[in-house]
Amino acid sequence: MKNVQIRIVDKNEEGIGEIAVKAPNVMLGYYEDEEATKKAIKDGWFYTGDYGYIDASGYVYITGRKKNTIVLKNGKKIFPEEIEENINKIDLVEDCFVFGMPKENDLVLSVKIKYDEEVVKKKYSGLNMEEIKKAIWDKVKEANKLVPKYKYIKNMILTNVEFAKTTTNKIKRFEEMQKMHLV
Repeated sequence: MKNVQIRIVDKNEEGIGEIAVKAPNVMLGYYEDEEATKKAIKDGWFYTGDYGYIDASGYVYITGRKKNTIVLKNGKKIFPEEIEENINKIDLVEDCFVFGMPKENDLVLSVKIKYDEEVVKKKYSGLNMEEIKKAIWDKVKEANKLVPKYKYIKNMILTNVEFAKTTTNKIKRFEEMQKMHLV
C-alpha cells in the first residue's frame, strides 16, 4: 500500500515478531484511553497485536495474535492459529481451538475439537465414539508432522457442543478456557 511502512518488531529465531505499521491512515489513538494508546502507538508506529513475518519478496504473513500466543517453559512461542488451520482441515473436525493445558510448571499443547456430526453420520456411521475419537486423534498426529516437534498437540478433548463465539464468528478462547476450569 502506498505511504504505508511495515516492520517486524522483536523477531524470534524464525523471523516472526509483532507487526508494526506507520502511515497517515493509521489511527491517532484510542478514544479517551491514553494508557491503551501508549501501549499501541510508540514513536508513530502502531503495534497491531498481530505476529507475522515479511518474506524475501516483501509479502507480509500473519501467523497469529499476540494475546493468543502460548509460551512454553523453555521460552518457545506457539501461535495457536497456525496449528488450528491444519487441524480444521481434518474432515471429522467442524471447529477447534489450541491451548496450553497446565501441567506441573509447564503447559501441554492441547486441542479442543468440536467434531462434525454430519461427517460422522455420512462417512463413519459404523464407528462408536471411541473409534471416532481414535480416528480424529490419528489425524491430529498426522497434522503434527506439519510443524516442529515443540508445536505437537499432545492432548485432545472432543465435544459435540458448539464453542462460544464472537459476532465475527471467532472462538471466545477465554470463555472456553473458563468452561474447562483452566483460568
